[in-house]
Amino acid sequence: MAEVYELQEIEVWDGNMAASHALRQAQIDVVAAYPITPSTPIVQNYASFLANGYIDGEFVMVESEHAAMSGCVGAAAAGGRVATATSSQGFALMVEVLYQASGMRLPIVLNVVNRALASPLNVNGDHSDMYLGRDAGWINLCTYNPQEAYDFNLMAFKIAEDYEVRLPVMVHQDGFICSHTAQSVRPLKDAEAYKFIGDYKPKNAMLDFDKPATYGSQTEEDWHFEHKAQLHNAIMNAFGVIEKTFKAFAKLTKRQYHIVEKYEMDDAEVAIVALGTTVESARIAAKKARENGIKAGVVSMRVLRPFPYKALGEALKNLKAVAFLDRSLPAGAMGMLFNEGVCALYGAGGKAIASNYIYGLGGRDLTQKHLQEIYTQINQDAKKGKLTHQTQQFIGLRGPQMGFN
Repeated sequence: MAEVYELQEIEVWDGNMAASHALRQAQIDVVAAYPITPSTPIVQNYASFLANGYIDGEFVMVESEHAAMSGCVGAAAAGGRVATATSSQGFALMVEVLYQASGMRLPIVLNVVNRALASPLNVNGDHSDMYLGRDAGWINLCTYNPQEAYDFNLMAFKIAEDYEVRLPVMVHQDGFICSHTAQSVRPLKDAEAYKFIGDYKPKNAMLDFDKPATYGSQTEEDWHFEHKAQLHNAIMNAFGVIEKTFKAFAKLTKRQYHIVEKYEMDDAEVAIVALGTTVESARIAAKKARENGIKAGVVSMRVLRPFPYKALGEALKNLKAVAFLDRSLPAGAMGMLFNEGVCALYGAGGKAIASNYIYGLGGRDLTQKHLQEIYTQINQDAKKGKLTHQTQQFIGLRGPQMGFN
């Protein structure tokens, strides 16, 4: 029997500690992990909880991140509630196994503390790893601060394990800016948190010998297409369960989340679309821009996969100009958020002039000055009814400007 961890009504946690406590409260059966900056404290804290008697599950130390996800796959297929964490190069090493987890419909929860991918080596935060794994068949949830890192981990288990979904889920938070920044967090009591998630109900567990199941089958051209189509359909149909989970969590905590979040959008003519900690900075900038006569707003997403085309398009369709901010460099294309966001915008009948800003690579600061410059530029686009600058620009880059015209 695990020891009781005494929580205060308000705790001061960074994003990593917040995630760790959510995992502890979920009463996980197996965490298989290998450390990597800046996600190491999540599994380190969890190991400490185990050593101090606060949890009953198994903590498996492995030789690599590839092995960590492989261990999670095996434990989940056996019928356990499973989770882990990683970042950057470790995430890249996991990618092969991410496709195995989703293809086998295993409800694993993976914390991805977002960090730049090498080369050159960099331990600071950007969204390179987030973008790398977006098409691996996992649901992707996005957080902006430690409170949300806690909240979304609890909801991730409930979403992943729902029989209408039965898919693995990633919970993203920005490296260092969220993961190592302490803020006030209002946690649930352990019993409340576990009741919200619910008891784990295995499906097709390999250790259920009365109902034999096969994992890792080979299909070739006969059935591969059908399996992938079913996976895609399951992800796209997950919105209903995600929204239901958001509502249930709001009823319990009074913290309401939406698949697409809107700030000052009722009369906005221009807006920034962003992910992660940048969203909170953009909201401050929008308020300042409004003081300067610009009808500015901010749109952000809680769900990157499945991509919320309809909800995002509805949020953007009445704008005159919009800036999509990508914290990852696509190396030869427009940013992912721009490409998919424009599809949502024009699919909803919007006519806004769209531009793409690449920013914050390797932890480079995005300042309030930068954000005001973006609002000023897209406001000029809105006034003139045409693009007044390059379609793609790099914000905060030293040297000549780069990007697509």
